[in-house]
Amino acid sequence: MSEHETYDRLIALLDEQGAQYRTIDHAPEGATEVVSELRGNNLAQAAKCIVVMVKVGKKVTRYVLAVVPGDRRVDLAAVKALLEGTYVSFASRDIAERLAGSVSGTVLPFSFDERLELVVDPELLTHEEIFFNAARLDRSLALSVKDYVRITAPRVEAIAG
Repeated sequence: MSEHETYDRLIALLDEQGAQYRTIDHAPEGATEVVSELRGNNLAQAAKCIVVMVKVGKKVTRYVLAVVPGDRRVDLAAVKALLEGTYVSFASRDIAERLAGSVSGTVLPFSFDERLELVVDPELLTHEEIFFNAARLDRSLALSVKDYVRITAPRVEAIAG
């Protein structure tokens, strides 16, 4: 899936679900700290999205879309413990981009791939809105947290360090 298709799929889903969101166009940027400044949002409201690989034993590999506040980091040990993994690491860039359907720096806090399990840190959900790059470096979305939770039904776990 190309970034363009991922963006269109996201917007179609949000519109179909009647979500409250707005688009924010800005200079192309994928770094959470910099793009938050361009958007004018508090860093804690930014959804930092990281694809994590967890090995469970020798034969099973699972992927988690870990979503944490922009001012925090993904706690890999917490993700490993959550899935009762034997090994954890950040997914390789090519695997992460393939599963997410967009390039690094534009990964959505939504999973459109059944192999990618969505896990969101509860601190991110304490805000009225979250902000994230919308599968594009030059456009972000501000999305109602209530609508985000309703649409994604994420697994909510403490995974921020």
